Amino acid sequence: MSVVIKVDNLSKSYRLGAFGKSSFMNDLFGNKRESEENLFWALRDVSFDVMDGEVLGIIGKNGAGKSTLLKLLSRITSPSSGSVKIKGRVASLLEVGTGFHPELTGRENVFLNGAILGMRRSEIASKFDEIVAFSGVEKFIDTPVKRYSSGMYVRLAFAVAAHLEPEVLIIDEVLAVGDAEFQKKCLGKMGEVAKGGRTVLFVSHNMQAVQSLCKETILLESGTMTEKGSSHMVISNYLSRTTKEVSGQYWDSPEEAPGAEGVNFKSVDLILPQGADFVDVTTPFGIKVNFWNQGGNRRLNLVVRLYTMAGECIFNTVSECHEFENGEIEGVCKVPGDLLNYGVYSIMVLIVKDTSRELYELHDAIQFEVHDKRSNQSWFGDWPGLVRPKMEFGLKKIN
Repeated sequence: MSVVIKVDNLSKSYRLGAFGKSSFMNDLFGNKRESEENLFWALRDVSFDVMDGEVLGIIGKNGAGKSTLLKLLSRITSPSSGSVKIKGRVASLLEVGTGFHPELTGRENVFLNGAILGMRRSEIASKFDEIVAFSGVEKFIDTPVKRYSSGMYVRLAFAVAAHLEPEVLIIDEVLAVGDAEFQKKCLGKMGEVAKGGRTVLFVSHNMQAVQSLCKETILLESGTMTEKGSSHMVISNYLSRTTKEVSGQYWDSPEEAPGAEGVNFKSVDLILPQGADFVDVTTPFGIKVNFWNQGGNRRLNLVVRLYTMAGECIFNTVSECHEFENGEIEGVCKVPGDLLNYGVYSIMVLIVKDTSRELYELHDAIQFEVHDKRSNQSWFGDWPGLVRPKMEFGLKKIN
């Protein structure tokens, strides 16, 4: 495999404030210290290679430099220092309407975008019907795109970028504009593009999508690249650093506690075995929920859901339903050891009436991290998967 994208000490700075008298005086008299203080480094000394056919994820908080990096790779803006070398045609989808002329129709914009990518008209025409069918804007293909909704814009723009077969495809978080069905469709198409051997750079806050599409991921923090490696490990490290480990939440009275319809949470807590001060992949633990019932006699039960920080539900469990009078109610859900993989998790709790009607749902009641303390008999490589159950698994020599 050959290197398709080579990024070497790439940096991009912007001047803070207006370019006026102070900037002119700094340049005139060589006041470099003040001039440096007036600069904001959106990206600084970033270096990495992307191989032919690789799908690379790029993650980080808002303002970390992700969009700046993609604009530099797409030649939309120039670097302050460093260099970018890319082999082949590049198609970029960085924001809604990128590369579209508002006065032209959808049809005309498809051919315009293809021409910008360096494709012949016959190549574009051979893909045209497929592009329009994927975008779902058949009825509006001969309408000027200035009349399109943001969703229609992005559907057509993505269809063009994905179907005109550039060597390098660069996709920003723009997919968030589409509805859930279209996002799923786009992710499926990106998977096809990746399997077809084309190089893809994918920026997203959807950790599940990054992990499923990208074998490797880079992490940007405050304009610098702090990590590059397997997506599972980089995402896990990123989430563990950006999430506080919370032992529990507590409220002193029903009046100040979250709730509705006469039920209010008193506490949500993590119960660890005696002597344990953190959750390991082998550690059993409990989720204890206390709440006040002030709605009179009624049948109630409790739902506990465990999520990854990427939003995937690991399990949903429900207590037995009982009739309760006014007062404090406690529920404890016991989670066995050797079930969860390492990573950061979030707990949601829900109080239900008559086994069917939701009274109140408390999101992110607890966030906690499961650590990985491996024995020397185990596997020391990356350990993918949402769960990590201990199973009966023998190995022996057969004569």
